[in-house]
Amino acid sequence: MPTRLLSLVLCALLLCACAQAEALPQEEMRIVPAHQVPEYVEWLLEAARNELGYKEEKSGVTKYGTWSGDPVAEWCAEFLCWCVNQVDQQHGTSLLNNTYPNYTGTNVGRDWFIRQGRYIARTGTVPGWGSQWMKGEEKGIAKNSYIPMPGDWMFFSTNSTGDTTHVAMVEYCAYDEKGKVQVHVIEGNNPEAVARNVYDIDHWAILGYGTVYDLADVVLRFGNDGAKVSALQSKLVTLGLMEAQYVTGRYGAITTQAIKDFQKMAGLNQSGIANHETQLLLHDYAVELNRQNPENWVVEE
Repeated sequence: MPTRLLSLVLCALLLCACAQAEALPQEEMRIVPAHQVPEYVEWLLEAARNELGYKEEKSGVTKYGTWSGDPVAEWCAEFLCWCVNQVDQQHGTSLLNNTYPNYTGTNVGRDWFIRQGRYIARTGTVPGWGSQWMKGEEKGIAKNSYIPMPGDWMFFSTNSTGDTTHVAMVEYCAYDEKGKVQVHVIEGNNPEAVARNVYDIDHWAILGYGTVYDLADVVLRFGNDGAKVSALQSKLVTLGLMEAQYVTGRYGAITTQAIKDFQKMAGLNQSGIANHETQLLLHDYAVELNRQNPENWVVEE
C-alpha cells in the first residue's frame, strides 16, 4: 500500500477511535434501569419519539386534544395518553386505563397511580397518605433517592397548592459531568411542541412518579383507597382479623379496628394506622401463617 494512502487510512482509524472514545463516556453516563424494561415501554417510547417536533396550531388546537375531546386543551397529559392508545392500536395491548391512566384533569393521573399502588413521591411522602419505603425495606425512601426508569410518568407542580400542573414520560436517566442524576423525558406542550427535556433529580417542581412496577409501600390510614388497601385487607383476612367480604379497597372503620387488633396482638401502639412497622410485621405474620396453611391464601414473599 502506498505510504500516503497508508497514512490516510491510519489517520482515519485514529479519528474513528478518538470519536468512539469520546462517545463511550457519554454512553456510560446513562444509568442502567434497576428493573427490566417491558417491551410495551419500548413501544410507548417509540410512539412518543415519533411525535418529536409536532407543534400545536396557532389557535392552540392539537391532534392529542382533539382525540381526547378538547381540541385546545393544555395537552401534556393528552399527548401521553394518545401515545398509549397508539400502542394499544398497533400492538393489541390494553394499556390505557390498566397500566396507564386515560385522563385530562388536574391530579387525576397522579391520583390514579396512587390508587393503583404504583406511585413514588420525590420527597418520600405522599400527601394524605404518609411516608413511603421500598417494598420489604426497613428504611424509608430518602428525598430525591428514587431513580425513575423508562416508562415512568413524572408529575410536576408549579403552584403553592401542590396540584399537578404538568406530566412527562421518562426516557432514561443519566449522570451529568458532576455526577448528578438527571432525568431525560419526552413531554408534550413544551411549550407548544412535543420535545425532549432534562430535569435534575431534585428539581423543586417534581412531585413524584407513576411507576411501571409496584416498587414501594406507603402508610395507610382511614380514608385511603386503592390496591394497597386491598392487599392490606387480604392479609388481615389471612390472620382472621377481618372477614373476606370487607376486602373493598377502602380503609374505613372496620379496617381501622382490624389494624388496632393486630397492633395489640403484636405489641405495637394501637393507632389504627398501618404505618411502616405495622405493615412489615403484618406481612411477616401473614407469610408465616401461609407457610403453615398454604391451602388458604399465599402472600407475596
